Amino acid sequence: MATVPIVCRANEHPDRIAVVDDAGHFTYASLLDRSSRAATCLLDTAKDLEEAPVAFLVPPSMQYVIVQWGIWRAGGIAVPLCMQHPAPELEYTIDDSDAQIVVAHPEFADRLRAIARARGLRFLLLPELESPTAARAPALPDIAASRRAMLLYTSGTTSRPKGAVTSHEIITAQVQSLVQAWGWTSDDRVLNVLPLHHLHGILNVMCCALWAGATCEFLPKFDVDRVWRRIADGDGLTLFMAVPTIYARLSEAWDRADPTRQKTLTDGCGKLRLMVSGSAALPVPIFERWRALSGHTLLERYGMTEIGMALSNPLHGERRPGWVGTPLPGVEVRLVDEAHQPVPDGHAGQIQVRGPSVFSEYWHKPDVTADAFTRDGWFKTGDVAERLDGVYRILGRESVDIIKTGGYKVSALEIEDVLRNHEDIEECAVVGVADEQWGQRVAAAVVLRNGGQLDLEPLRIWCKNSLAPYKVPSLLKIMDVLPRNPMGKVTKTDIVNQFET
Repeated sequence: MATVPIVCRANEHPDRIAVVDDAGHFTYASLLDRSSRAATCLLDTAKDLEEAPVAFLVPPSMQYVIVQWGIWRAGGIAVPLCMQHPAPELEYTIDDSDAQIVVAHPEFADRLRAIARARGLRFLLLPELESPTAARAPALPDIAASRRAMLLYTSGTTSRPKGAVTSHEIITAQVQSLVQAWGWTSDDRVLNVLPLHHLHGILNVMCCALWAGATCEFLPKFDVDRVWRRIADGDGLTLFMAVPTIYARLSEAWDRADPTRQKTLTDGCGKLRLMVSGSAALPVPIFERWRALSGHTLLERYGMTEIGMALSNPLHGERRPGWVGTPLPGVEVRLVDEAHQPVPDGHAGQIQVRGPSVFSEYWHKPDVTADAFTRDGWFKTGDVAERLDGVYRILGRESVDIIKTGGYKVSALEIEDVLRNHEDIEECAVVGVADEQWGQRVAAAVVLRNGGQLDLEPLRIWCKNSLAPYKVPSLLKIMDVLPRNPMGKVTKTDIVNQFET
């Protein structure tokens, strides 16, 4: 038997600072002690949770890590909940995961206590997990690396969210791949502003930092002014990872600053060794704007809940805007046609991934799990890309970003890249809307710049300078804001519904 791999790593550097949050600085020794107490409390009279799912809602902080590690060390499956979800969505995750214990930070006590009581579930408020009685606990169970460790729910942009199951050994493979590719060391310090119900913040930021013996610094939520102040003051910060929306908001704040402040912010960026963008396609204008103001060429990568990270631009070397790089260490990637046959360079194909970092199953959905894999073990991502000289470019989600119109297959992301160059368009999203004659019509939802005006026919004329006629939008909707999920990804199904109603 073995213990949780990431916990074993923590024993190697007990005196180093593991976590920084608004409450202070905390060592790895403190994390080990406090997560042990949490595990003991979760166990109560049991010797082992034996993969019982434990749902928890805790803001990004040392307390979040204590709860996650406590669940793992007690032998449970961690099921992180989303702070932005209303009660019905929390109920869905708790019910679908078969959670047996619900843990809540006091901030969310009222929201979760009623849900737990209505289902007869054990409910724990966060302070209870570190009670003094836990110090007298017996030894914690041995945990095999093959044990199921985490249940993360997909974004649910095309269907109801599904629970993707990963084991300790899968999480280890995902982390080790990124630590190697991105050069993580114990000297690193990363600022985490991402929600912790999603793979980006949990794995790419928090788990990688704690695996490497580095420091993970938490903000309770993204705050543009706090982030810029932290980047500007330096103080050991070496990495920053965010979604494109965050980089756009940081760029807007930089533009509003006076020249002296702008120089201070740019100099602060220069002290970091790496800045990464992910969770959604990085628009080229944001890529170029960030490079101009920060001096950083953002490292874009590609991954998803089910596979961890699969592709990444290089730590050292050329990073091309719009391209997501090459397969990460230990990850196999291929592009295939509808018959699952490999396609040559320069042709579009569905991304399939294989390797030790791929999830094991969709929770309680054996038929869906079986359908998600080929017979020889390749996971069908549902994303479409093209490859040139071994480097990949994402064309979009097969179900929502690949529009089938008049016999052509059109990438919504390609059209969006063109539309963002229009002087009156601030943001945009392109979708396919069902049509009897064309199969689907290309539809554009746009947010206008201040003072901007836009009509369909002038837009179509403008687009024809850059797009083939069948790619030009034939429907247009002006919106105040684009609908997004908590990670900032545009929810295109909501946009389609607005065109169809």
